[in-house]
Amino acid sequence: MRSATGVCGRCGVASRRIHGGYLRELRDVAAGGLDVKVRLRVRRFRCDNADCSAMTFAEQVPGLTRPHDRFTPLLCGLLTQIGLALAGRAGVRLAAAAGLGVSRDTLLRLVRALPDPVMGPVRAVGVDDFAFRRGRRYDTVLIDMDTRRPLDLFEGRDGDDLAVWLRRHPETEVVCRDRAGGYAEGASQGAPQAVQVADRFHLWQNLGQAVEKTVNEHRAHLGEPTLQVAVADAPPAIQQLPELKIVARFREQHAAVHALVATGLSKAAIGRELGLHPATVRKIVRARSVDDLTAITEQRTHLVDDYTGYLHRRWHEGERNATALFREIRQLGYPGGELAVQRYLRRFRHGRGHAAQIGPKPPSVRKVTSWFMTRPDRLNDAERAALQGIRVHDAALRRLVGHVRAFAVMMTGRHGNRLEEWINAVERDTLAPLASFARGLRRDYDAVHNGLSLPCSSGAVEGTVNRIKMLKRQMFGRAGLDLLRKRILLSR
Repeated sequence: MRSATGVCGRCGVASRRIHGGYLRELRDVAAGGLDVKVRLRVRRFRCDNADCSAMTFAEQVPGLTRPHDRFTPLLCGLLTQIGLALAGRAGVRLAAAAGLGVSRDTLLRLVRALPDPVMGPVRAVGVDDFAFRRGRRYDTVLIDMDTRRPLDLFEGRDGDDLAVWLRRHPETEVVCRDRAGGYAEGASQGAPQAVQVADRFHLWQNLGQAVEKTVNEHRAHLGEPTLQVAVADAPPAIQQLPELKIVARFREQHAAVHALVATGLSKAAIGRELGLHPATVRKIVRARSVDDLTAITEQRTHLVDDYTGYLHRRWHEGERNATALFREIRQLGYPGGELAVQRYLRRFRHGRGHAAQIGPKPPSVRKVTSWFMTRPDRLNDAERAALQGIRVHDAALRRLVGHVRAFAVMMTGRHGNRLEEWINAVERDTLAPLASFARGLRRDYDAVHNGLSLPCSSGAVEGTVNRIKMLKRQMFGRAGLDLLRKRILLSR
C-alpha cells in the first residue's frame, strides 16, 4: 500500500502536500532475452521545510528507484560490473548479448561514478611504476602487501608524490620497492620510520644485465674449440663474412667523436660538426670502447640462423634450389619466409660458401648468459657441457659463474648477512660490469640487505603491473588515468 507521505531527499522532512504527479519509466534486467521496462505513477510533493532549497520533490520507491536514474538498482549494478570487467566497446557487446542495449559512454559513466574503496590502515605497501604510454609517460601504483590489493594510482613517478602519500599513512612499517632512486628518496622522506625492502626480482634482473655485459666483453672466446662439445655433430659452416657496414660506421664515428672530445668541444658542438644526433654523440662518448657499440649489432640474429646447419649440409649434397630448401626447413619448423632463405643462399652462389670451412657457430652472448643465470640442475647435458667448456677455457668467466651462484644461494636462502662478503669479493675481482653492480648494491645497502633477509617481496606489485597492461590493451589506449584507476582499484 502506498504511503500517504513523502520524504524530501535534501532535508529529510516528511510532507503530505501533493503537488502533482508524472509517469516514470525505468529499465530493468532482461527476462528471457527481452528488454524489461517498469512504469510507475510517481507523485511530487511540496517540501514543508522553509529552510530547504527544494520547493518540490519526487517520491522514491526503496529498492527500485533513485533520483534521476533511468535504471533500476539491479540493472545499474549489473551494467557497472560489466563496465568494470570489460570497459566500453567490449562491455556493449556483452550487454547486447544479454538483451541489454546500452552505449559505451553509459558504461564508462557508471564506472567513473563509483566511489573509491575504503582504505584501512596500511602496514606494508609496495610501489612500482608502469607505462601509461610507453617511452613517454609513466605513472605509479601502490599495493597493500598484506591483502595484495591496489591502494592508489597517481600520475608520474616522482618521489615527492610518494612522500606525500606516505605522510598521510604514518602507520606504514614496510615499503617494498625496486631500486629506483626516486622511490627510495620518497620513502625516506615520507616514512622515515618504515623499513625499505629492495625487490629480489629486480636484484636478479640487474645482476643478469651485469653478467651479460661481462660475457659480451669475453665473447671472442666463446668460439674456441673447447666450447664446441655441444654442437660437435653440426655440419661445417661457410667462411666468416666481411664486417657489416653499420659496424664499420660505428668504428669511424667512435674515432671521430673521441678525437673531437680530446680537443675540448662540447657534445652539442660535436653533433653539429659530424652531423650526428645529440643522443648518438652521448652514447658514443659514454661507451668504454668501440666494442660496446658494435656488440648489439654483431649479435643480431635471424630466423634462418637455427637452420643454417641443415642448409649447409643440403647445399654440399648438391641441392641448389632455394625454393626446395625452403620447403624442407619449413617442415622442420622454420617460421620465416622464402625470401630470407634466398638471401642467405646468395653467399653460396657468389662463391663465398665453398672456401675456408670453419667450425660451428659459437653460442650467442644471451644464450651463454642464460646458462650462467639458470640453476645447474635445470640445464640439459649439451648446455652443461658447453658451460663447462667456457669455464675451462676462460678463467674470468669461471670466476663469474662462481659469483653468480654465490649470489643465487644468498638470495634464495635469504642469507643477507653474506652480502658484505659477496660485495667485497666482487670488488676485488677484475670483472668491471659486476663490480659496478656491486657498487650499486653498496649505495642502497640497507634496502638490499633487507630484501635478501626478509620474506617481503614485490611479487604482488609485479602481478598488478601485469594486470594493468592487460587492462590497457583491453581499453585500446583510449581512456584516461581516471577510468584506468577505477578499474584497477575496484575490479577483482
